[in-house]
Amino acid sequence: MIISHKHKFIFIKTNKTAGTSVEIALSKHCGPEDIITPIGLDDEEIRMELGYPGPQNFTGSLNTGLIGGVLRRFKKKKKEKFYNHMSAHEIKDRIEDNLWNDYYKFCVERNPWDRVVSLYYWRCRNKENPPTIADYVASKAVNSLKRKGIGLYTIGGKVVVDKVCLFEDLTKELEEVRKRVGISEPLELPRAKSKFRPVKKSYQDVFGEEEKVRIAKLFSDEIRLFGYSFNK
Repeated sequence: MIISHKHKFIFIKTNKTAGTSVEIALSKHCGPEDIITPIGLDDEEIRMELGYPGPQNFTGSLNTGLIGGVLRRFKKKKKEKFYNHMSAHEIKDRIEDNLWNDYYKFCVERNPWDRVVSLYYWRCRNKENPPTIADYVASKAVNSLKRKGIGLYTIGGKVVVDKVCLFEDLTKELEEVRKRVGISEPLELPRAKSKFRPVKKSYQDVFGEEEKVRIAKLFSDEIRLFGYSFNK
């Protein structure tokens, strides 16, 4: 998640939508006062090798009242005020109203069947005996994509970002964002977390009818909002 005061934007990072790559690319153009939340160690190594700014300005006191303040002082622990995959509701609650209202807010969304396949291969990357993808879809594990997708960029069921970039046309979508916020050069996306999925495995190849229908029901809001279908 990034809040850029330099370019006046808020990037809300959804899950399995190339969010880490986008975040790394955006961090190149951040100023010293901008908020950049930490990502995984392997991905931070990519960011460091590229020479881009890393995590900064993401800790601080939370406005949780007198009791919360006393508890924090008692524990003598510095709290994270901003973190990766933070929801619009939480961000809005922790920044000034004028920043939320004036800054350009955006995120990325992806075909839900494709997202589920991506999550499956990511979650099972180190397992000797992973579940079948059918068993995985039947479990509650895929519910995390709902929470870390549309659940992050909506409040009370309403989309509250200025733009939802579609993963399927991400270069074009990010170019529009780049021009809108005044970044001077096209964003260059590094390859992060993309080596675990077999290249030739499309979601149409791995899902049966039962999995297809379950995902369609779970992600019906995204399918309705963005016109996704199983065949494209």
